[in-house]
Amino acid sequence: MKNAFYGGALALQFLTRLPVPIACPWTPKTRRWAIRAYPLVGLLLGGLLALLALLLQNAPTPIAALALLSLWVGLSGGLHLDGVMDLADALGSNQPLARRWEIMKDPQIGSFGILALLFLLAWKGALLWALLQYGAPLWWLVVLPSLGRWGGAMLLVFTPCAQQTGLAWAWKQSLGLRDVLLALVPLLLLALFWPGIMAMCLATGLFVVASRWALMTLFQGINGDMVGATIEGGELWLMGLMLSWWWYAMALPPGM
Repeated sequence: MKNAFYGGALALQFLTRLPVPIACPWTPKTRRWAIRAYPLVGLLLGGLLALLALLLQNAPTPIAALALLSLWVGLSGGLHLDGVMDLADALGSNQPLARRWEIMKDPQIGSFGILALLFLLAWKGALLWALLQYGAPLWWLVVLPSLGRWGGAMLLVFTPCAQQTGLAWAWKQSLGLRDVLLALVPLLLLALFWPGIMAMCLATGLFVVASRWALMTLFQGINGDMVGATIEGGELWLMGLMLSWWWYAMALPPGM
């Protein structure tokens, strides 16, 4: 239980800006438990977002959407946005593989990274606005960050790292299929109350499979930035699917 506690605290420290003043040991067991806790951390973030949405239910929809987006970025400290920008700069350079990896490691952000950040936040804000406007049930907001982080864990476990160095490599050495399945348990329990979660789990799996294929084709492996970019991309993908589903449900005649 001690390793599980430290793993949960480690996941909170790594994935959020919430104050967790605990010195966590960095061991294979705590890393495994941290990955298993990724979706739980996502549920905490999603619960805070849903609570804010409830508090702002009488506010103008654009203001509520912007407040939710601001809290979303603030809680995570923009951790995964850095990966989106680095990946965009590397892909936008249209350079050979070795040069793309050099660009990924460059701490400077280029024009492609800035554009990717702007469009990602703009699309997230617009989708939040639309989902709130159409009155979509808030359970999607609770589970969305959890599914995104579960997708990141899947990518890390099932995709080889491009280099045997770095944080992603250190995490990966401790992980296996069992950890991915255990991480999914909280979401499966919630699916007993919200069956739509099962479809979102399948959609997350499809997104990770597509991301893995693309990253292996373009980079022959992954690093931590790509895991972060996959989390952000997975959240955006699920928001788009949720809007499409709810839009379709609203368009059906009553009684169908």
